[in-house]
Amino acid sequence: MTGEKVKLLGNWASPSALRIHWALKLKGIEYDYQEEDLPNKSPLLLQYNPVHKKIPVLVHNGKPIAESLVILEYIEETWKHNPLLPEDPYERAKCVPGIFGTFVKVGEEQQKIAKEARENLKILEGELGKKHFFG
Repeated sequence: MTGEKVKLLGNWASPSALRIHWALKLKGIEYDYQEEDLPNKSPLLLQYNPVHKKIPVLVHNGKPIAESLVILEYIEETWKHNPLLPEDPYERAKCVPGIFGTFVKVGEEQQKIAKEARENLKILEGELGKKHFFG
C-alpha cells in the first residue's frame, strides 16, 4: 500500500509502544515515529487521544487508533502480508498466553511457562515456515 502515511506515537520505555514497533517492523511497514515525553504530552498526542492521553497511538492516513491490542488487530487486518500469528484460530490462541506469561511469572513457575512458550513458538515457526516471510 504505497503512499500511505503511518505514524507511531510512543515512548522508548513503554512495552505497549514496543509491541506496536515490532509488529510494524515484522510486517515491513514504513512509519514515522514520534517519541513522547509523558509528563509533557505533545499537542499531537492530545489531539489524537484526547480522552485517555496515553500512548501508543497509531495514526494511519490521519486516522488515530489507540490501545495496543486494538492497534495490533488493526495492523493485522490492514496489512495482510507477513502474518504475526498462525492462521488457525486455535493455534493462534495457544501462542499468546504462554509468551506473555514468561514476562510476568518468576522462579519455577516462569520456567514452566517458558517451556510451554517454546513449544508454542515451535508451532508458530512451523506456520511461518510454510510461507515466504519478510519479503
